[in-house]
Amino acid sequence: MDRTRLHELLRGVASGDVAVAAAEAALAVAPAEELGGFATIDHHRALRDGLPEVVLAMGKTPRQVAAITAEVYARAGRVLVTRVDAAAAAALREGVPGITVDGETRLAWIEAEPRPGTGHVAVVTAGTSDIPVAEEAARTAELAGARVSRHFDVGVAGLHRLTPHLADFRAANALVVVAGMEGALPSVVAGLVANPVIAVPTSVGYGASFGGLAALLGMLNSCASGVAVVNIDNGFGAGVMAAAINRLAVAAGRGGAA
Repeated sequence: MDRTRLHELLRGVASGDVAVAAAEAALAVAPAEELGGFATIDHHRALRDGLPEVVLAMGKTPRQVAAITAEVYARAGRVLVTRVDAAAAAALREGVPGITVDGETRLAWIEAEPRPGTGHVAVVTAGTSDIPVAEEAARTAELAGARVSRHFDVGVAGLHRLTPHLADFRAANALVVVAGMEGALPSVVAGLVANPVIAVPTSVGYGASFGGLAALLGMLNSCASGVAVVNIDNGFGAGVMAAAINRLAVAAGRGGAA
């Protein structure tokens, strides 16, 4: 159950097209459901924040990943799985027919009825090596209802590469800027736009980058205003935040450029 389905259901009851008993049956699913003794699925997550419960494959057995994913998809009609390894991918392909698995980004997803995105979220990377984390953010935002534009490999090592993208950056309701190494790109972008910038440090870098810690600290110490920072390699968290900002902007009548 998400807001769109709930609104359609309530409008149907109000117009007389949906019987009260049918609406009662649709709402009878418990907000949380225990599954197999290893998970408790939150079926009302999409109703609260626009995105069904996302499955983190890391640390779960392949059987658990497939079972949780299948149950979320059965109830919500869409599901996203993050940090998918080869064993989990095989279990998902068997347990959730039709699911898309992307080995590069370690994502898997399926949506029964894809919906056009609204508003505008721009996802930007400093380098090609940052794309897997950026795609995690982009796919998350798309499944949460946002229209997403992608701008990859435009980092500060060749600053002139940003110029052709500035109009799109400025038209977005929110930007996700992904960078490793010293993590300078979010500060540069935030200095050129008035939109909220969500900075994502990645673990891309050499020894003194300390697995992304240098980029994280650089972003936290940004001198540009309007920068918020998520954890290292947390594309999912950035995508959720960007989609939430975008959803509020759309509701306020700022739809973003088409």
